[in-house]
Amino acid sequence: MKNILFKYFILLFQKTSIMVGGQAVINGVMMRVPGAYATAVRSKTGEIKVQYNRYIAKVEKYKVQNIPVIRGFIHLIDSMKIGYRTLDWSAEISEESTEKSNIFIEKLLSFISIIFVITLFMGIPYYLTEIGLANVSNNNIVFNLVAGIFRLIIFIIYLILLSQLKEIKKLFQYHGAEHKVVFNFESGEKLSIENAKTFSTKHPRCGTSFMFIIMIVTIITYSFIDTFIANTFKINFNIFNRIVIHLLFLPMVAGFGYETLKFLSKMQKYFLFRMLSQPGLWLQNITTKEPNNEQLAVSIKALESAFQNNLSNYEGKKHIADAIG
Repeated sequence: MKNILFKYFILLFQKTSIMVGGQAVINGVMMRVPGAYATAVRSKTGEIKVQYNRYIAKVEKYKVQNIPVIRGFIHLIDSMKIGYRTLDWSAEISEESTEKSNIFIEKLLSFISIIFVITLFMGIPYYLTEIGLANVSNNNIVFNLVAGIFRLIIFIIYLILLSQLKEIKKLFQYHGAEHKVVFNFESGEKLSIENAKTFSTKHPRCGTSFMFIIMIVTIITYSFIDTFIANTFKINFNIFNRIVIHLLFLPMVAGFGYETLKFLSKMQKYFLFRMLSQPGLWLQNITTKEPNNEQLAVSIKALESAFQNNLSNYEGKKHIADAIG
């Protein structure tokens, strides 16, 4: 149960990149580049083990990379699939799980984990809002605004509580290592531990920032959706049907969130857009920690392995990736 929840926690708060970036995994880092991804994990013996995979993104395969919103949701599903595979492999290498897993039990625990996430970030905020706004619960704009505030508070408390766990602290160090190495790559400077150490652990295109943006986008999007459905179909909302409707529209919300993050990431030279990105950077005070040299070495190895022999074609030039994990 612990490993299943751990995996869903990682997938929930980290989103892999569109161009170059990645995700912290158990005792390591996964890096994704155009056409491939690689995972580097430090085993208990101290050796860095690498798994390389060629991969064509679904948006390229289905030729939807230029269709806004749709491409964002497909990217998210793509990233979660890759993330789950790399997490499984990293668990095996780091010997976090030595027993052979039971497929039925694993699927059951995965289902329970999904229910837990839905309850935590939809059920509880909606319940608290209905209690607090009993007289105005039919005002869908006010309802979603208050529910969104509750969701954000729960999100922050959840992050703070989990960050106290030893395993999560190490995960956040690898998350910081991933950011530093991506910054190092984007700067055009040669990839090295010494160069990577000079960069920040906080990146404006981080998956934590994506989650914060999703929180804001849900307030706006669900307000319009609920108002439209209530007026068109004369539905009286309760917690259950509101959750069902919001889950049905979650792909659209994720797509809007992706487009917002993509836009903000390209506008960081402007003061206003830097300020809009700031809350996501503040949250990274929780989700990223300063890595040690060994963790930076793992992150660099992951990126070098993902590029294979093509890294020299990119080094020495400044890059701006669309998003990172």
